[in-house]
Amino acid sequence: MDDNSILESISDGVFTVDREWKVTYLNRSAERIIGIDRADAIGRLCCEVFRSSLCEGACALRRTLERGKPVVDLACTIIDNRGRRIPVSISTAVLRDAAGNIVGGAETFRNLSDLEELKKEIAAPGRIGEFISRSPSMRKIFELLPAVSETGSTVLITGETGSGKDLLARTIHANSPRKDNPFVAINCGAFPESLLESELFGYKKGAFTGADRDKPGRFALAGKGTLFLDEIGEISPAMQVRLLRVLQERTFEPLGAVAPVRCEARILCATHRDLDAMMKAGSFRRDLFYRINVVCLELPPLRERREDIPFLTESFIRHFNSTMNRRVSGVSNSALKLLTAYDWPGNIRELENAVERSMVFCRDEMLDVEHLPPELTAETPQGGAGGGGMAGVVRASEEQAIRQALADSGGNRRRAAAALGIHPATFYRKLKALDLSVSLPDGRRKPASRF
Repeated sequence: MDDNSILESISDGVFTVDREWKVTYLNRSAERIIGIDRADAIGRLCCEVFRSSLCEGACALRRTLERGKPVVDLACTIIDNRGRRIPVSISTAVLRDAAGNIVGGAETFRNLSDLEELKKEIAAPGRIGEFISRSPSMRKIFELLPAVSETGSTVLITGETGSGKDLLARTIHANSPRKDNPFVAINCGAFPESLLESELFGYKKGAFTGADRDKPGRFALAGKGTLFLDEIGEISPAMQVRLLRVLQERTFEPLGAVAPVRCEARILCATHRDLDAMMKAGSFRRDLFYRINVVCLELPPLRERREDIPFLTESFIRHFNSTMNRRVSGVSNSALKLLTAYDWPGNIRELENAVERSMVFCRDEMLDVEHLPPELTAETPQGGAGGGGMAGVVRASEEQAIRQALADSGGNRRRAAAALGIHPATFYRKLKALDLSVSLPDGRRKPASRF
């Protein structure tokens, strides 16, 4: 009775079914979320009571009973008795009898309606064109972007490799008066110096052996548009001198030319290097730095804008669904937690690579932990919530309820037990079972910082 009291007090809905998929138990929260009396639910097929978007063909509980493997934090929707769609997160486990035989399944579900509303309120993304972010760390960039886009000033974009500098440069161009003219990009670190010179400035026929025709460089191809010089920190001192002259005089000379050509393009630059340190070391010209650093936009790394990981992941899933002919509908909460917790040294580019790799191995409706690259799951506990059937599924919910009761009672365990409607002895036993008994205060001591 006391154990059932725990299940009756938690905020998550819990129900169990037998091998014929008939509901055998429904807790109070499940009644409230679904809008049904348990007397009307007991004995009915679970698909009639728990009308989920997964019921037709992708039932998580059926998958658990067939494979013996729990599902943890799978997002879906249910329809309550009023016909309203409710977003929930579900977890499942196998139920066994004392002899170890499978007698049914258990499922917990958490109402995410309040969370979804909160997301809509606080996560309205900043957006300019295709450049989107929900992170407060990006707010300054969004404040500056309109003014930066309107002008023709040279811009230096800094940030770690893979953080989106190219997309930011394209966004500046797309929202500028030059948007109907070309956007031309070149990675300065991808060419040796001799080739980089001809790629940037072009050459005239006969300038050297094999030059049998005129070749326009990137400055000429950009015309009155925008030229994006990516990884400008990689260019040699000699090329720095030539580029400085272009920026100062607004002219350039193709190889073999007898007259300078007017440069009408706007220049955007980007680098992942520390140009201040390079100037102090003498490897980057200070006068060139001042020319390219009229406006500086610093992109924070992905680990400082974790709010962007969920929608970036979803956008990559949509993209790879199209290119890989997949039908993945999203990512599980468990997998998303790992994606959000990872530090992403390769930033957005690494996240895209991880999602692509995951979808190669995903044959399910959702990307889950088992599909993620090993570097994300190396420290993930194995076995999920499967051990012990129902106890394994509801362990996390019990711990949450106990922690909340302790927090509400200021650490007084007797008041916490009373709030949960259970005997203090049972409450202490639960603390010990959940390994929450160490350093817990009683009603006569000052609450410990843990709670």
